Amino acid sequence: MAAAAIALGLATVPLVSGVLGIALGAAYLASPTWRISVTVDDTGLRVGSAKRERFQLAWNDVVRVVAAPTTRSCFVDGGTPERSLLVPGDGAPAPYDIVDRGELVDAILAHVPADRVRTVESLDKA
Repeated sequence: MAAAAIALGLATVPLVSGVLGIALGAAYLASPTWRISVTVDDTGLRVGSAKRERFQLAWNDVVRVVAAPTTRSCFVDGGTPERSLLVPGDGAPAPYDIVDRGELVDAILAHVPADRVRTVESLDKA
C-alpha cells in the first residue's frame, strides 16, 4: 500500500510541475509587457500599452534618429533611455514586437528634421 502511494506521488510530481510550467509560460506571454503601442501624430510619438502610457516625445525633443531603411528599423533617441525607442527590423531579436513597423519608421522619418537623422546600413553597425 505504501509502495503504491509512493509510486503515485512520483508519477504526479512531474505532471503537476509540467502543467504549472506551461501555465506560467502562457501567463508570461499573455502579459501586457509584450503589447506596446506606438502612436504618431504631428506633435510627436507616444509609447505605452492599453492601460498605461510609458512616455510621450515631441518631435522637437528628438535628439537624433539612427535609421536603417533596408531593414526597416530605427532608434529614436529621446535624450534618456526612458524616453528612447528602438523599432526592431524584420527578424531582429527584441523583447517586444511592433505591428506595421515599416510604416512607423516611415512616419518617424517624415516628422524628424533631416539634420537629426543618420542613415546606416544596419543598426548593429551604427
